[in-house]
Amino acid sequence: QVQLMESGGGSVQAGGSLRLSCAASGYTDRRKCMAWFRQAPGKEREGVAYIHLGGGNPYYADSVKGRFTISRDNDKNTVDLQMNSLKPEDTAMYYCAEDRVVGRVCGRAWPRSTYYWGQGTQVTVSS
Repeated sequence: QVQLMESGGGSVQAGGSLRLSCAASGYTDRRKCMAWFRQAPGKEREGVAYIHLGGGNPYYADSVKGRFTISRDNDKNTVDLQMNSLKPEDTAMYYCAEDRVVGRVCGRAWPRSTYYWGQGTQVTVSS
């Protein structure tokens, strides 16, 4: 059974930085994709960054390109999200997700039920 635990959220002023970390317990197949999603109040959950555990280029939502960087450490079973130049519109609950399906395209948001999810960590950016 996969369990995901996020950490690193908090409050920051616009222009600041935060680093989120996701620790995965249990076996993680390196043919899978992992991602960070976010959900603001009253909005749909959206994928912001994706990375394949087997390598390759990460994928980013247009809204975060050039500001966010996703990275992985397969030895430690962690996936991090470095967030720079934060904006108030980045305020949301951020969730780590692991694709339940091996070999699926990494970089698009599949149905929510087809991911393992962490409990989320709040990011608040003030202007």
